[in-house]
Amino acid sequence: MKRSTAAILSLLLGVLSVVLLAPSAIAAAPYCGIEWGSLPKQANPGSNALLTDVRVGQHACYDRLVLDMTGDVRGYSVGYVGQVVFDGSGTLVPLRGGAKLEVIARSGAAPLDSIFLPNGELADVSPYRTFRHVAWAGSFEGQTTVGLGVRARLPFRVFLLDGPGTGSRMVIDVAHQC
Repeated sequence: MKRSTAAILSLLLGVLSVVLLAPSAIAAAPYCGIEWGSLPKQANPGSNALLTDVRVGQHACYDRLVLDMTGDVRGYSVGYVGQVVFDGSGTLVPLRGGAKLEVIARSGAAPLDSIFLPNGELADVSPYRTFRHVAWAGSFEGQTTVGLGVRARLPFRVFLLDGPGTGSRMVIDVAHQC
């Protein structure tokens, strides 16, 4: 009798430990395997590249901002800030969203009138899960800034890609959730 009671108690403890401990292990797993973090990211080399286009895209786990460049962009600084300001003047760039990412490419900009939407924004992100606003923040003394309004302070990553041709791309991905 004692053995069967001990076996039942042991079985119950095993089931309870699986039920109680499993959710915390699942909750600890990162969303979509994303482990990017939300701290600033930067690379300091300058470049002779020029910004020629700004594009956005949606993916299953994140929204993407792409800065197309002529030449080879190598330097950047991307991070959450209280406010994004225009390069040179310091004028506030109004951005929709709960958090603001300042995206700086260490490169100039080619004439860009053709990339602006009629409302002055750089991209229509109205149907996006994370992006709320993409705004021009100027180009001054070899640096070009774009303001990115996002839903909340979420993990992001930055990387550079070569091509097409002799151009390059600066890519910023912002996760849909933590």
